[in-house]
Amino acid sequence: MILDLATAASSAIRFEDLGLSPVALDLGFFTLKWYSLAYLAGILIGYWYLLRLIAQPGSPMARRHADDMIFYATLGIIIGGRLAYVIFYQPEILQNPLDILKLWNGGMSFHGGAAGVSLGILYMARKEKLSWLRIHDYVACCVPFGLFFGRLANFVNGELWGKETDVPWAIRFPEQVNGLWILGPARHPSQLYEAALEGAVLFAILAFAFWKTRARYKPGMLVGIFLLGYGCFRFGIEFFREADAQLMEFAARTGLHMGQWLCLPMILGGLYLIFTAKGRRVRVEPIAGSASVS
Repeated sequence: MILDLATAASSAIRFEDLGLSPVALDLGFFTLKWYSLAYLAGILIGYWYLLRLIAQPGSPMARRHADDMIFYATLGIIIGGRLAYVIFYQPEILQNPLDILKLWNGGMSFHGGAAGVSLGILYMARKEKLSWLRIHDYVACCVPFGLFFGRLANFVNGELWGKETDVPWAIRFPEQVNGLWILGPARHPSQLYEAALEGAVLFAILAFAFWKTRARYKPGMLVGIFLLGYGCFRFGIEFFREADAQLMEFAARTGLHMGQWLCLPMILGGLYLIFTAKGRRVRVEPIAGSASVS
């Protein structure tokens, strides 16, 4: 096994040979990183797609609600994602509370961002007297865009890489050891696995369910598919991914990565929503227009 890994390391793709840089634009006085662009792309393209979804018969909200949703979703992603990362992945940051605001240092949790967006939806739905569960269905269909671009940005940053491997497409990422940067062993490009499954494949599944079935008329069905799909994909890919450096001991002690533990309630919640969605189906009264749908 050790010999195989050594052979793989000698033939693996060197990350620096890909010519990638975390910085998309550097003007000296202003630096724009691909990670920031990934967030912007996910939000803007997700908003564009949401407008397409709500233009179909039976929408749970009007255009003005979608406009408000983008504001609440953005706040939820930033606040929820950052707080969850600090609490579950790096609680030592709490010793210096101001460091929580240093988003430029990295550190965001998808699970926290999802919870933040969900709270934003609940607030808006209660305020506007809308169906919070059906809004979740529509928003869930848009989330894979953000996941796709976010994981690509992780790859460009050379972070969150996978475990050592001898697969032909292995990558050797720069790693910091004792303060020095060295070329690490051949590893799974797990960021790309996640971009493909959590982004492209999950989007295709949700798009099929929305456009080719009547899932959107069963409150909770689409968000249930999202939770189950993301939870299963993330749980499986974590077996090919290195645990966060500060959580290596936790992973060894519990047998699972923190990300996998956080996926378990998502999987269970997704199964519940899917299997109970049929019982929640009601005659849909669209927000825009007068005719009932389905």
